[in-house]
Amino acid sequence: MEVYDRVQKVVAPKRERLQEAEGILDYIDLVGDVLLSSGTVAYLGAFTVDYRLKCQKQWQDLCIEKNIPCSSDFSLSNTLGDPVKIRAWQIAGLPVDSFSIDNGVIVSNSRRWALMIDPQRQANKWIKNMEKANKLSVIKLSDTHYVRTLETALQLGTPVLLENIGEELDAFLEPILLKQTFKQQGVEYMKLGENIIEYSKDFRFYMTTHLRNPHYYPEVAVKVCLLNFMITPLGLQDQLLGIVAAKEKPELEEKKNQLIIESAANKKQLKEIEDKILEVLSYSEGNILEDETAINILSSSKELSAEISEKQKIASITEQEIDSTRMGYKPVAVHSAVVFFCISDLANIEPMYQYSLIWFINLYVQSIAKSRKSGRLKERIKNITNHFTVSIYNNVCRSLFEKDKLLFSFLLTVGIMKGKGQIDDAVWRFLLTGGVALDNPHPNPAPDWLSNKSWAELVRASCLTNLQGLMEHVRDNTSRWKPIYDSVKPHEEEFPDTWSSLTGLDRMVILRCLRPDKIIPAVQIFIVENMGRTFIEPPTFDLARSYSDSNCCAPLIFILSPGADPMAGLLKFADDVSMGSSSVQTVSLGQGQGPIAEKLIYQAVTDGTWVVLQNCHLATSWMPALEKICEEVIVPENTNEKFRLWLTSYPSEKFPVSILQNGIKMTNEPPKGVRVNLLRSYLNDPISDPVFFKSCQKPKMWQKLLFGLCFFHAVVQERRNFGPLGWNIPYEFNESDLRISMQQIQMFLNEYEEIPFEALTYLTGECNYGGRVTDDKDRRLLLSLLSIIYNKDIEQEKYMLSAGSDYYIPPHGPYESYVEYIRSLPITTHPEVFGLHENADITKDNQETNQLFHAVLLTLPREAGGAGKSPQEVVEELAQDILSKLPSSFDMEEVMKAYPVLYEESMNTVLRQELIRFNRYGSVFCVVFLN
Repeated sequence: MEVYDRVQKVVAPKRERLQEAEGILDYIDLVGDVLLSSGTVAYLGAFTVDYRLKCQKQWQDLCIEKNIPCSSDFSLSNTLGDPVKIRAWQIAGLPVDSFSIDNGVIVSNSRRWALMIDPQRQANKWIKNMEKANKLSVIKLSDTHYVRTLETALQLGTPVLLENIGEELDAFLEPILLKQTFKQQGVEYMKLGENIIEYSKDFRFYMTTHLRNPHYYPEVAVKVCLLNFMITPLGLQDQLLGIVAAKEKPELEEKKNQLIIESAANKKQLKEIEDKILEVLSYSEGNILEDETAINILSSSKELSAEISEKQKIASITEQEIDSTRMGYKPVAVHSAVVFFCISDLANIEPMYQYSLIWFINLYVQSIAKSRKSGRLKERIKNITNHFTVSIYNNVCRSLFEKDKLLFSFLLTVGIMKGKGQIDDAVWRFLLTGGVALDNPHPNPAPDWLSNKSWAELVRASCLTNLQGLMEHVRDNTSRWKPIYDSVKPHEEEFPDTWSSLTGLDRMVILRCLRPDKIIPAVQIFIVENMGRTFIEPPTFDLARSYSDSNCCAPLIFILSPGADPMAGLLKFADDVSMGSSSVQTVSLGQGQGPIAEKLIYQAVTDGTWVVLQNCHLATSWMPALEKICEEVIVPENTNEKFRLWLTSYPSEKFPVSILQNGIKMTNEPPKGVRVNLLRSYLNDPISDPVFFKSCQKPKMWQKLLFGLCFFHAVVQERRNFGPLGWNIPYEFNESDLRISMQQIQMFLNEYEEIPFEALTYLTGECNYGGRVTDDKDRRLLLSLLSIIYNKDIEQEKYMLSAGSDYYIPPHGPYESYVEYIRSLPITTHPEVFGLHENADITKDNQETNQLFHAVLLTLPREAGGAGKSPQEVVEELAQDILSKLPSSFDMEEVMKAYPVLYEESMNTVLRQELIRFNRYGSVFCVVFLN
């Protein structure tokens, strides 16, 4: 029996492969494969799929170099994995991609307990389903009774899942992590704190964290098996394909799932038969042909095996037929997976930009249900992808700051085009960085207008595939390129000769070299051409829409920015939905306010009222308690449907990720551009309220002054973007200034025959807006801008508000006519509208371009794609280039001979000291760069 057990341990992992012709080779390669597998399990769990494969390839090459036999197509799952187990894991929710399967193999083979980095909750779902039948206990470190749960599980040998751990582990867990057991009278025990607990060999311990990029100290990392369970594109594609197939062809998906379960059961049965045969052979004595029992078992096993194999053949054919139909919807899954990774990268820009996979899948399911139906598969796929992309854009945009809305559209456009193979990675990288080099050997052909920086970038751009010859053309035709450099709208100009046919990123690369200040409008054109105008017109703030998308268990989170105060709008909205002031409880968080807030939440959950917790960023120590309340108290079975939890917070890394991922996030920041600013004023309360809009006794003048005031509000806010050219001091004008000024206009128009422009100017310019202004020159400017609106000439038809023909007071008409006029205004506002010179926006635009490129680079992987050089190679080349230009160190012996230290020549001493410092500086410089 002992021999049989040993054979089983060696043969089991390789049984399936040993059935093939290469069985003998597998035995030979076993040593190297097990060595590579051991290294993968011990060291590579925490790394990404690309780095893991890179290390395995390097180790494989090292084995070949050292003459250690190993498989040419090494795979961890083939070496240590059991196909029957793997299929059972996949049924339990483990993604089907090889990276996730390897993670499952590592979990089952590691001697240390697994700590899984699991921001999308994939590992959580898998562990819960896999261990459900084994009485899994799910705990958190914040639970009051988690110690007792662990002690019970250790004694009974049941599995435990510890969720949502941070970057530090409780010292109480150390004996479990290190498996510090001891034996007394043949029984194994473990000491936990002050208690000695009987230890069961069947006990299993799993840990998960939802942090995207946690940093664990070495003393923690050596005690656990760190595993990267970030979802991969292939794993997500398979999930999304299953969802769309289940919604579009439910009968096929159901049949496929049934076949998967049957297939797993058949394979399990086949393995049991093989084990039974091996057992019979190991126990048989003498001639096996004379053992009637053994012959009967072998005969029945053969018949059963043949029957199962036949079933498997039929099931495989049916599964292939189902897959061919199912794969028709693969473009939807591929497109949606690309969109998800564009969204998940946003967390690198702002810690508040967190979105869960569950939230994403819910939107995906809604788009499948709400998109236009069609009998033609291609058209149906197009309808789903278009609807889903717009839905994602609208939902994500409401949670982004204004500076990041165009960035998200750009990332989305480039991400989708990359998925279709329409983006050259070298061009994309160059657009963002401008290339890397130290010296430019080519002289600048037009130093009078072309800067050396621009010329150097043009030289480097000429190395790109589609831009070869650009440097020579610019050098020989400077007079034809100068008009583009001088143009007010270079992004709309046609390039000379063959360069006029350039489109997309190639065209933007040239624009980056010549006029980087116009990259933003060029990006907008690029997005419109490839995605449509919808994706450069983000939806305005809509509290009612956000509320309708929420439920009683999803917190609504206002991400604050300087000058933004959502409380007035929230209280007005509460009245609109019949939740008066008595049903809204507000707490401004700070020291000692946590228990008060907790008490209000407990009461409101039962009563169905609203709780508003302001300034969560000031109560970071209480945030774990809030997270626990959201997870354990605010649950569907205990919560009144009318209950809502509203939170306000400035961006903070301490804000709980789970609340951000499960909540509805909103920003209430002034939008960018006069057009969007005007549109927001007209679509939001109080102007959007028909009663308020029509409530004045002088409707014609009321609507003229109202539009003029909204224009003035947009101008004073937008001038902040110009820095000192706009305002000497950047003031935080906000919606309350606009609201009170509107009410004053209405009051004066109703109470006076003649319009008191002087009184209105004083109240608006000196009190409402002017109350924030501290600089006397800024106050003078504010009153000058206001005088454009508050004067008798506004009574004229089509009164012009700025230079040019775009901005004027629209003719008197219904509310809809004003909104329609605003939508027709240019997206990009010319500086003249603000009373500035047309060159005033060059600095502002250059700054916006740099911010855009910097933010995009934060979302990109650090490794170069395709045939590009890795960052390490680029840095090494730069270091060598710099070192080659450094002067050699001074020969101190020769210096001492030429300039000896003499009493009469004190400066020689100074010279010697300075040269020693110089040599030391050069040595340090070399060491830093070479390391």
